Amino acid sequence: MSEPTAALPPAFVQALRDLGLVDANEATALRGEPLAGGVSSDIWRIATARGTLCAKQALPKLRVTADWRAPIARNLYEARWMQVAAAAAPGSVPPLLGQHEALGVLVMRYLEPAQHPLWKRQLGEGHVDAAFARAVGATLARIHAHAAARPALAAQFDSDAIFFDIRLEPYLLATAARHPEHAPALRALVAQTQAHKLSLVHGDVSPKNILVGPAAAGSGAGQQPVLLDAECAWWGDPAFDLAFCLNHLLLKCLWVPAQRAALLRAFGALAQGYFAGVSWEPAAALEGRAAALLPALMLARVDGKSPVEYLDERGRAQVRRVAGTLLLRPTRRLADIAAAWHDACEAAAPPHEEPTR
Repeated sequence: MSEPTAALPPAFVQALRDLGLVDANEATALRGEPLAGGVSSDIWRIATARGTLCAKQALPKLRVTADWRAPIARNLYEARWMQVAAAAAPGSVPPLLGQHEALGVLVMRYLEPAQHPLWKRQLGEGHVDAAFARAVGATLARIHAHAAARPALAAQFDSDAIFFDIRLEPYLLATAARHPEHAPALRALVAQTQAHKLSLVHGDVSPKNILVGPAAAGSGAGQQPVLLDAECAWWGDPAFDLAFCLNHLLLKCLWVPAQRAALLRAFGALAQGYFAGVSWEPAAALEGRAAALLPALMLARVDGKSPVEYLDERGRAQVRRVAGTLLLRPTRRLADIAAAWHDACEAAAPPHEEPTR
């Protein structure tokens, strides 16, 4: 990868100086490269004497079509989430180097894409590894279990308003405004999610925010998931994280239809890996809440404020049909949702496409 050559925004230079990551002389010659893909933050790759860093500054208005705003204080909660996750599951986050609360700048070690490819990119290229999906579920459960066993952490995550502004309103309530027939169910899910304050929630567990990292030397384990972008960090319902990630595996069946069977196996593996680590409440109770949220989140990624970019109108219509049916006739089992989605994909498949059973 080429050396970054652009001059840094002043806030990033000041943050690096104030955090002691560069000295005054180095600060005058710093160079960086803006990274693409972030809708909620400015993100830069920065070359320094101590290595390549990644710095991000939260935006007050997200880069989406809808008018979607959120407090920039979320950057502080992201840093705190990273500290908890690193203690719970070493290697599950990039090394955190500092957070400048006044400027809203977070700095971490930059992880090279050659050694840490993006999971979303791998899925889009047709590489679907159920073992890695299971590791994602297991890692997420470790973080949830660690935090749930330390309820005093809740005081560090007084971010109810941020989570509402950046997740519950733009996903569930904005979708309710588009679908009055589902509005009572969607509003009830907002209340359910707000009522179950059990652990530390990431809020954006998505393949676009998960790197496929190498296993620790001598561990004998498979590849290590590395989680990014915990700007929605919140003390609340861990079922939200599980449903949020599983939703993406279902939707990607429409993005990469040739890998539909593999994606559904990954769906099951992720859930299995997760439930094996649930220790803070009965797994069936958590599964019930995740199963209730999942169709709502499916519909939200079509008609909420943050629609996925890879669905055509035919795919969006399929999501509306399946999610709408599940909202009207809810289930408490994730396997039922996977089965309903499989059947809908089979029914919608072109005549030449081979069945996945």
